[in-house]
Amino acid sequence: MKPQLLEETFINAEEFFKKLEKNKNPSAAHIRQIIAKSLDVNTLSLDEVASLINLEDSDLWEEIFDAALKIKKKVYDNRIVTFAPLYCSNYCINNCIYCGFRKSNIFVERKVLGLEEIKAETEVLAGKIGHKRLIVVFGEHPQYSNINYIAEAIRTIYSVKVKTKNSYSSIRRVNVNAQPLTVEELKILKEVGIGTYQVFQETYHPDTYFRLHPQNTPKSDYIFRLYSMHRAQEAGIDDVGIGVLFGLYDWRFEVLGLVAHAIELEKEYGVGPHTISFPRLEPAFNTPFVDKTPYKVNDADMKKIIAIIRLAVPYTGMIITARETKEFRDEMIRIGITQTDASSKISIGGYSQGYTQQSPQIQQFILGDTRSLVELVRDLAKQGYITSFCTAGYRCGRTGDKIMELLKCGKEALFCKLNAILTFKEWVDDFADDETKIVALRLIDKEINEVKEKYPNLYDHFINYYQRIAAGERDLYF
Repeated sequence: MKPQLLEETFINAEEFFKKLEKNKNPSAAHIRQIIAKSLDVNTLSLDEVASLINLEDSDLWEEIFDAALKIKKKVYDNRIVTFAPLYCSNYCINNCIYCGFRKSNIFVERKVLGLEEIKAETEVLAGKIGHKRLIVVFGEHPQYSNINYIAEAIRTIYSVKVKTKNSYSSIRRVNVNAQPLTVEELKILKEVGIGTYQVFQETYHPDTYFRLHPQNTPKSDYIFRLYSMHRAQEAGIDDVGIGVLFGLYDWRFEVLGLVAHAIELEKEYGVGPHTISFPRLEPAFNTPFVDKTPYKVNDADMKKIIAIIRLAVPYTGMIITARETKEFRDEMIRIGITQTDASSKISIGGYSQGYTQQSPQIQQFILGDTRSLVELVRDLAKQGYITSFCTAGYRCGRTGDKIMELLKCGKEALFCKLNAILTFKEWVDDFADDETKIVALRLIDKEINEVKEKYPNLYDHFINYYQRIAAGERDLYF
């Protein structure tokens, strides 16, 4: 339950600083013990995380990067999940100093999508691009982003089915990034079929949080935001996503905050975060704070952050978005990232209206990677990664504590591989251009051979599904 005082939370700033000081100069033997623990898919302690944070030996860092990739392959195989953001509103009553959509930024063009406009956006995303997952994003506003509007938006998205050249396409999983909600409001989201519920703490450092989120705004309530995931669990939402905005405070403290949050959820509910996201502060229209912060995170440190979290919370899905450049995203996928977006537009109505991705007055921040989904799929396939459009686990009951057990013992990788191939075949037949199809089909052949070799007992069943999809049937899964 929500504590009454800041001191009663699971974030203890004084303790974090003590751990960082205590675990300086870790030995090579200790680091390798930590790596071995992670390879067994065990959550690390805060002291172990602090040791990784303090590590300076470049050779040992290479061992950590290698271990991060091994853990990712063990837990999730070689697939990458893709999604797209759908911004439904940018009206906001908060005044976060770093955000382009803050209330005081009078130069931003404000808009809220009606249900018909949400339908039009979904038709493009599902019918022209081929996405199966969305993260739907809302500003915090009692009139334009209340729970009834959020629920109706989700219902509308799920109702859209678009004819394709071989069959039909629809959005099968709607994740939500919204304001902290009450248990009763979250129960409504559960009823309409929400996927993952995301609320990012932005920064776990209390003093920084209060400085960046002005008083007398809803977001100034640190504790209410911090316990969003607890309320979601109490409301029956199995999968929750956490994150911070790197660049608001010292990344070392934030990494301890993320891991402490994961440990807290595991302790209280037996279920850690389904995903952890890694947004990094980017330039935003008429937002000078971005240029003034002393805590900007460079690429080298961001790479360490992602590797540390992969070791510290080895079961979690890890998300990097189009905030980052193509080159950096490709590199991070090689050390632990499992989910990323493509064809992304972060303006209100951007998909159906064809807004450019560099129209600063209508979007929250500036994107670093503007690749289409086709381009991303092709690039990943050339690197040996299969793009997964799978949403099977959420309809088979592999959520919450059930999927946590499968992830920790490595069995979920089997379902990941089988369903990745099936959904990839769907997408290739319906949406790939000729160049992408050549690369993709070559990869599919390789993956099918692996299934035959590793899972001979399932091979005939799998091939039956695969052939049915090739004939035009859709949404078959294990």
